[in-house]
Amino acid sequence: MKILLAEYAVGVGMNGTFILEGKAMLQTIADSFTRLGHDVVYLSAGITLENSTSVESNRDNFETVLKNEANNCDAGLVIAPDELLYDFSTIMENNTINLGCTPISVALCADKVKCTRVLNSAGIPAPEIVDKDHAKGGCYVVKPRYGCASEDTRICTHFTKRDGFIATSYIEGEHLSVSLICGEKPLPLTVNKQIIDIHPEDDYSEIGYNGNLTPYKTLRQKELYDTAISAACALSCRGYIGVDIVLADLPYVVDVNPRPTTSLFSISKVMKQEIADLLLKNRFGGLPESVEISGECMFTKEDLK
Repeated sequence: MKILLAEYAVGVGMNGTFILEGKAMLQTIADSFTRLGHDVVYLSAGITLENSTSVESNRDNFETVLKNEANNCDAGLVIAPDELLYDFSTIMENNTINLGCTPISVALCADKVKCTRVLNSAGIPAPEIVDKDHAKGGCYVVKPRYGCASEDTRICTHFTKRDGFIATSYIEGEHLSVSLICGEKPLPLTVNKQIIDIHPEDDYSEIGYNGNLTPYKTLRQKELYDTAISAACALSCRGYIGVDIVLADLPYVVDVNPRPTTSLFSISKVMKQEIADLLLKNRFGGLPESVEISGECMFTKEDLK
C-alpha cells in the first residue's frame, strides 16, 4: 500500500521542541510502515527520512499538498496540534482511508470544555472546570481551551479568566498516560510515566512535558486501562489515542489526544507488534487481543535531538 504521513511540525518547518517531537513520531511511524513493505510518502519542509519519499510543503500550502497527496494514496495519517487537527482530519477522511480519528471525535477532544462535559456525562473522573472570574484559596491548573500537551499550562493559587483559557481544579497525583488503539475494538498498549518539569515563578508554576518511561508498572494498570478505554469510547475515538491521567484516589482524565503522541517513540522500542500493522488492522480487520511488551524505555526531549 501507499501510505501518506502528514506531521504538521515537519510539514511546515516548526522550531524548538515541536520539531523534535514531530520528527520522532514521524520517523517511528514511517519506519514501521516501511518494515512491513509499504511505500511511505510524507510532507516535509526540509527534513529527510530514510526509505520514505518526501513531498515539499510549507505553512502556506500544507492543506493543498495534503489533499493532493491523499488522493494518490491508499491510506493516511495526520498528526497536528489539536486546534488544527479537525480541518486536516477532514481532508484525510474525505480523500483516502483515514487511519486516525474522525473529524467529529477530533473536535470533541480538542475542546477541553466539551471534552470534560462528555467525560462527566459518562461518569468518568475529570478535574472540575472552575467557572468564576476570580478564585482564591485553592490550587488551579490554567491552560488553553484548545491546545496540545502541556503548552502554556500553569499551576496557580488564583486566576483571572482569560479568553481562550480554562481553569480546572488541581489534583495531586502521578502524571501518567495510557496509549491505546480504538476502532474495531479497544486495544490498550502501555501505561506511561510522564516526566513533568515544574518551573516556579513569582505567583505560579509552569508545567512542561519532558518525556516518559514506558511501560510504567503499577498495580492499578487495569483501572487505568478501563478508564482510558471508557474515555476514548465516550468520545468515539479511532486509531492511536493517548489519554493523559493524573492518578490519585481515582484516575482523573486530564486530556484525550486524538492522534499519535510522543509516547509512541518509547512504545516502539518495547512493543513486539508494529504500530503500522495495528493501525491497518484497526481499519481493515484482524486486530489482536493484546500486545507483547518486553523491557522498558525512558527518554527526555534532550534524547530526541
